[in-house]
Amino acid sequence: MVLLSAGPGDLELLTLKAARELAAAQVLLLDELVDPGIVELAPRARVLRVGKRGGCRSTPQAFICRLMRRYALQGARVVRVKGGDALLFGRAGEEIEFLRAAGVPVRIVNGVSSAFAAAAGLGVSLTHREHCHGVSFVTAHTRDHGEPDWAALAATGTTLAIYMGLGRVASVAAALLRHLPAQTPAAIVLAASRADERRIVTTLARLHEHAEAGRGGAPGLILVGAALAAAAASPACVEEAAAAARR
Repeated sequence: MVLLSAGPGDLELLTLKAARELAAAQVLLLDELVDPGIVELAPRARVLRVGKRGGCRSTPQAFICRLMRRYALQGARVVRVKGGDALLFGRAGEEIEFLRAAGVPVRIVNGVSSAFAAAAGLGVSLTHREHCHGVSFVTAHTRDHGEPDWAALAATGTTLAIYMGLGRVASVAAALLRHLPAQTPAAIVLAASRADERRIVTTLARLHEHAEAGRGGAPGLILVGAALAAAAASPACVEEAAAAARR
């Protein structure tokens, strides 16, 4: 059983190892946000679409786990394909525990997370040593539908890569503004690495103005921190920000 990372969207970001696993797959469990063209790399596989997407009707996690167990115990080469990196906010931990408890060995193929693809689109380093000493990956809401400890995160002095936060940009910005300067650089990147990628560079004080930017279903990421200052110098990013302000 393989948990495979498909990356943020651009199929050229797949690793060679991922391509080999796809070519050998007999059963493919495909995430919602993965480029559908990935099935062409798995010509032998039966494809099962098990989409999970915030705000939309989703395949229950328990059902996905049972599917993986069923086909793996039948002896099939099963590949569970996840967007981004499988180990980052993809419920991989739950799936690994479930499969191991069922006696199913699990291998993991790492990939490019959307935070790194977003940084590449912006042309910035998330860990620029003149601006920060690290990066923190965080989801905008916890399992119990609460919020992270924004005060503690702000105090780390790291770049914040905020996943699943587009639906609550205003509340995220308001929470961080209680602990960070209003002029802290920030950005929203939609559909990172894809042909329709959009980048909006702004400040924490104005981040809430772009709360509508993610409407339409494109996956997106919020980045906050001094390391984002370099993105403001990018003509493409400035153009995007200006266009967003006119909407």
